Amino acid sequence: MGVPTVTARPEVHAWPRRLADLATPCLLLDRAKLARNLEIMAAAVKRHGIALRPHMKTAKSAAVARLATAGQAGGITVSTLAEAEYFAREGFRDILYAVGIVPAKLDRAAELRRVGTDLMVVTDDAATAAAISSHALATGAQHRVLVEVDCGEHRGGVAPESEALIAVGQALGPLCAGVMTHAGHSYTCRSIAEIEEVAELERRAAVTAAERLRSAGLPTPVISVGSTPTALHARNLAGVTETRPGVYMFQDLFQVQIGSGAPENMAVTVLASVIHRRPAENRVVIDAGGMALSKDRSTASAPRDYGFGLVLDAFGRRSFGDAIVERANQEHGVVTAPMPLPFDRLEVGTLVRVLPNHVCMTAAAYDRYHVLEGGDVVGEVWPRVNGW
Repeated sequence: MGVPTVTARPEVHAWPRRLADLATPCLLLDRAKLARNLEIMAAAVKRHGIALRPHMKTAKSAAVARLATAGQAGGITVSTLAEAEYFAREGFRDILYAVGIVPAKLDRAAELRRVGTDLMVVTDDAATAAAISSHALATGAQHRVLVEVDCGEHRGGVAPESEALIAVGQALGPLCAGVMTHAGHSYTCRSIAEIEEVAELERRAAVTAAERLRSAGLPTPVISVGSTPTALHARNLAGVTETRPGVYMFQDLFQVQIGSGAPENMAVTVLASVIHRRPAENRVVIDAGGMALSKDRSTASAPRDYGFGLVLDAFGRRSFGDAIVERANQEHGVVTAPMPLPFDRLEVGTLVRVLPNHVCMTAAAYDRYHVLEGGDVVGEVWPRVNGW
């Protein structure tokens, strides 16, 4: 017997739709909250007089990117070549692929440049830099490369004072387009003062590295920094040309706790349905588990632990107090609270919404956003790109 054909669920409802028309679990994006977050970051960056190159690794959506770049220089950041290819098809031409490239991906990068995309790539490795130069010589690809600098996160990058920095730059030669760094360790900060300090270290590392490359005769027109906390709270970005925050667009429970967002501005939630009730244990079970919420436990190290997400009612209100998804199996989320749950309002089939710990990880499970226009009205569907 052959494999049965799986057909898409028919669209039986006219637009706009209501939350009750949607299959759960699904990803909701509040348009007004998104707009507010974009305005806040644009204003924060504008005071420094530098470019905002929003990182699309969280949103992965051309519709979101168009809003995020409105009134800006138009450049974006991506974390995969699949994203770069998707955004290029959607008309974006200034793209930074901000993950260290490997030689096997250079043909894909060159093809993007061939079709008119000003793609920049990143390396911190002298041998890879030499491979990029060789590839450019062999194919005619005019690669533009940023040298990744470690400003304290100790994930990728060379130290700004190191000889390795000069070695990478010299291997690139005229392909060197500047430097980039990322203060991911700002996520460990627990006060605005700490974030401000990390932001200054980030700035200083990037500027120092650029000055050393220039002294070695290498071009460094781009000096790129950025994380959501440091972009929002940096006191001084002198010498920097651009910043690359990303999660600011949506916010999440973790960002709010480290001072990079406000609770009322969290724009993304997961819509789920109650599927089991366990009154004797003060629990309900929803159809959003680890596959729908992710198993990221970032708030476990934050001042307040929200389990696998904070549970709201269908209108996004905290009608259930401090109810959280305490346990996440593959397709089941077990919800509990320190106070008695209102089981009279949590019948099987009741719609709830879950605020994510780490929205980047949660959103990765979905191929689209259902865009909320207010209340329970869903006005549009915005596609997302996934994969590598």
